Amino acid sequence: MMAHLEASSPHTMNTYGRLPIALSHGQGVHVWDVNGKRYLDALAGIAVNTLGHNHPKLVPALQDQVAKIIHSCNYYHVPNQEKLAAKLVELSGMTNVFFGSTGLEANEAAIKLARKFGHDRGIERPEIVVYEKAFHGRSIATLSATGNDKVQKGFGPLVEGFIRVPLNDIDALRAATDGNKNVVAVFFETIQGEGGINPMRADYLQKVRELCDMKNWLLMIDEVQCGMGRTGKWFAHQWAGIVPDVMPLAKGLGSGVPIAAVVAGPKAAHIFQPGNHGTTFGGNPLAMRAGVETLRIMEEDGLLDNASRVGAHLKGALARELGGLKGVVEIRGQGLMIGMELAKPCGVLTQRAADAGLLISVTADNVVRLLPPLIMTEAEASEVVGILAPLVRDFLSS
Repeated sequence: MMAHLEASSPHTMNTYGRLPIALSHGQGVHVWDVNGKRYLDALAGIAVNTLGHNHPKLVPALQDQVAKIIHSCNYYHVPNQEKLAAKLVELSGMTNVFFGSTGLEANEAAIKLARKFGHDRGIERPEIVVYEKAFHGRSIATLSATGNDKVQKGFGPLVEGFIRVPLNDIDALRAATDGNKNVVAVFFETIQGEGGINPMRADYLQKVRELCDMKNWLLMIDEVQCGMGRTGKWFAHQWAGIVPDVMPLAKGLGSGVPIAAVVAGPKAAHIFQPGNHGTTFGGNPLAMRAGVETLRIMEEDGLLDNASRVGAHLKGALARELGGLKGVVEIRGQGLMIGMELAKPCGVLTQRAADAGLLISVTADNVVRLLPPLIMTEAEASEVVGILAPLVRDFLSS
């Protein structure tokens, strides 16, 4: 009989409010903890494990790369940087890419791009429009762009130069920027992740694109969580038929290996020149191989169509089981990025779901968030609902 191992980390900083679980290994959409308990993974490391766990095409490629070279630095060319950049350019309709390691780093680079764009046009104090409920990261600049008082508290003074507006309200955007000659960019997530799975409407996205063109602003779309095929298109804004000027990516791009990218179109692609920006780990050979292989496998295995089909099945099953229930406010999202808003804070559901063998998260206090690997099948999606629905019913009736 296996001895029970306690999951604890007394020497790491207490920053996460972790569940008492330590994961050992995974296979497909399942993971096992160090005590042998199996879980159905409907979180994918917060939208990171695109290909699930131990993917038979990804693992050998990473093993091959580790045996060759893990890290060089950006003093030298990294061939897979160009290979991955060319693929991202093809998929996005944009022109150039900067590689980093985290979504925060990609968003920070986007903010710097916007400011340099303004300075190059003679604007001394550039301002960027950002959104209520947004989440762009936890550095001081990305925290300042974030629309969440709770995560900002205790870290002032925040960085100036941000104008905040509500979602999906073009009149509010126009009113907030009217006559302001310092505005250089509009910056948002197509579907807010940490903010509660809040989508921007397609007609709104189109109007913002038109406004940015008219005013010569950069349209900067944070696709860190909602991009990389999660909604059934490569990037969630593509449902609206638009192309941004700047697009930060991360999370699912390397299926677990830390990687980020800032993809830029013609208006922003050549703002950074040598000395303006850089990174030690960004674009390293291991991360680039992970990105190249992840995109290749996603195409070979039809994972965008799978995300659309299985996501529709998952959302439909949730609606059938819980849609009419008192206390279920809304079930929303697209593809395999789904949020279920409840009428009261529901953080306890993360532990209750884990106890029942399901990994989920709760964001914005009262939104159950599902971000499973893009390899999930309809049968596995049904299993998610089979575990989750009774827990939600019990929670709402208590």
